[in-house]
Amino acid sequence: MAHKFNNTTTDALLLIGGGVVGAGLALVLAPHSGRETRREIVRFGKKLESKSDKAIHEFADNIADFADTVGEKAVDILHNGQNLTREGKKSILTAIEMGQKTLEHEKRRVARMIG
Repeated sequence: MAHKFNNTTTDALLLIGGGVVGAGLALVLAPHSGRETRREIVRFGKKLESKSDKAIHEFADNIADFADTVGEKAVDILHNGQNLTREGKKSILTAIEMGQKTLEHEKRRVARMIG
């Protein structure tokens, strides 16, 4: 047990030491001054915010479209006086599957943007 604790402590110290060395090298080898780097970070943050806002609005629009499609299918079935026959069920399931695919696509797109 003590050996396992020793390895964990050593690993943690190596990780912290590596972080300190990496931070020191980053400061020494930085291509820009601190002020310029901060400006670039702010610009990047604003650009990322703009892209994420756009993605969120597109995602919300896709969800609204999906809800409308499912609602329209349900209304069509009810207005036609159909009982939920096999074809009606297939139609609803197809609309739901399309919506799930859209949700998964949007989820992957947002995840890629986040990194």
